[in-house]
Amino acid sequence: MGDFDNKEREEVFSKKVRAGKRTYFFDVKSTRSNDYYITITESKKRLEDGVFVKHKIFLYKEDFEKFAEGFKGTVDYIKEHQDVIEKKYEFTEHPVEVAKTEDDFTF
Repeated sequence: MGDFDNKEREEVFSKKVRAGKRTYFFDVKSTRSNDYYITITESKKRLEDGVFVKHKIFLYKEDFEKFAEGFKGTVDYIKEHQDVIEKKYEFTEHPVEVAKTEDDFTF
C-alpha cells in the first residue's frame, strides 16, 4: 500500500495533446523531496498488432531553461526554412528526369 500512496503523491499535473496519429502526455511529477520534474511521453498505436508504443523522456527543473531554448530554436529554424524545403520538394506537372550516370547528379 505504501507504493500506491507514493504513486498518488507523485502525480501533480497532466496535459494530454492529440496530434494526428500520436498522443503526447506532459506530466508534472513530484520527487520525495517535493521537487517537480516533467515527463513527456509520445504514444502511437502500431498498425500491425494494435499495441501502443511509448517513448518517454524525463526533464528536470535544472534543465528547463536549456531545453526550452533548444526546443524554441529548433522550432524557429523549421519555421524559417520550411518554405525553402517545401519549394525544393514541390511536385510539378512536368515529368521528373531520372539521372542515368553519376555525372547527371548535381550537388
